[in-house]
Amino acid sequence: MPDASQTPETAGEAVLSDTPLVVAIDGPSGSGKSSTARGVAVRLGLANLDTGAMYRAAAWLAMHEGLDLADGPAVARLVREADLDLELDPAHQSVTVNGHDVTQAIREPEVSAAVSAVATNLDVRADLIARQRRIIAEAPSGIVAEGRDITTVVAPEAPVRVLLVADPAARIARRHAELGGDVDAAAVHDQVVRRDRDDSTVAAFHDAAPGVTVLDSTDLNLEQVVDAICALVPPAFDPVVAR
Repeated sequence: MPDASQTPETAGEAVLSDTPLVVAIDGPSGSGKSSTARGVAVRLGLANLDTGAMYRAAAWLAMHEGLDLADGPAVARLVREADLDLELDPAHQSVTVNGHDVTQAIREPEVSAAVSAVATNLDVRADLIARQRRIIAEAPSGIVAEGRDITTVVAPEAPVRVLLVADPAARIARRHAELGGDVDAAAVHDQVVRRDRDDSTVAAFHDAAPGVTVLDSTDLNLEQVVDAICALVPPAFDPVVAR
């Protein structure tokens, strides 16, 4: 007869979490974190937050308004007052800024070349991090968030934290394929190598923090990477995995 003093856990029964699952994924450019985050979100039935899209939207807005990106206070003020909205459905992602759909515009090469100037603005970063934390906290069914500092700053207590890495040559090749070959090799190299160098001044995404799992995607396909991350979900969130 079971001891009445036993908890469900000590009695061998699963103790399920009553909080939504948060999966945090960081990594350098071209590591595959955006595609991976969408894949994990779809697999687990979670929302998906692309924080890089938020920084791109901020850069697009500053450029659209004709601001000098080196004018940190002016850019920060503009972003702070902006209505920035992201669709969190991984199957239907979109980004709007002050009511304008910029989903495609923020992926243009000129925005990619300029985004680090905004992402390294500490006041902009503080504002967007606060927004990201609110989005994560308000996701009723859980969320997969990806970026540069999700595992260390935005959601350091997430049950699943992953640093997704890949060989530099593989990352450059992936980014070139992502752009459809419309951008020359030098520009792609700049997007990957120079952006990582610039962004690393404000976010640590080359080395894993304690408790963060490092996953090298160089020789893995997308499904294998998604499988590996889903396998990290703690047993307390088993109903999520079973969806």
